[in-house]
Amino acid sequence: MYNYIKGKITYIGNGYIVLENNNIGYEIKSATPYDYKTGDEVIVYLYLNVREDIQELYGFKTLEEKDFFLKLISVKGLGPKSALPIIASNNISGVIEAIKKGDAKYLQKFPGIGPKASQQIILDLHGKIDIDKTIKTNPKLLQAKAALESLGYKQKEIKQVLPVIESNLDKELGDIIKIALRNLI
Repeated sequence: MYNYIKGKITYIGNGYIVLENNNIGYEIKSATPYDYKTGDEVIVYLYLNVREDIQELYGFKTLEEKDFFLKLISVKGLGPKSALPIIASNNISGVIEAIKKGDAKYLQKFPGIGPKASQQIILDLHGKIDIDKTIKTNPKLLQAKAALESLGYKQKEIKQVLPVIESNLDKELGDIIKIALRNLI
């Protein structure tokens, strides 16, 4: 239903943020709320969880995080509350490797994931996830890609400047985007 929301962080709580957009404050559950700063203008990728008695927004810094979260909650018996700590680990590539290797013990270190759930994750996701497609973990790279997408550039065009972006990740995000735009024109 919703893909993302852009706005200003007005509050950071335990397990959630409040993001203001058009004078409306959205409470968004986040795996890593303290990665944000109050007053920052951000894009948060959303998942709307609708149940009989509640509607909750879950927010993610990147589309890759959101996609992995969606794969996790597709596992039989695994809900958003169990999937969120896995995303919070900031080691999605390690989780993917554990799934590929069938390492149930690694998965059991996350809250709410016992022996049965870890085996179910491996069973349901083994062979369905690809580490290269699922995550490139540098936040600046992902933010630069998202900025170029929001400016209307196609994936094909963005892929052409990825090497330029990757070679300039030591610079500020605004400078990276300017360099990428120069190479796109």
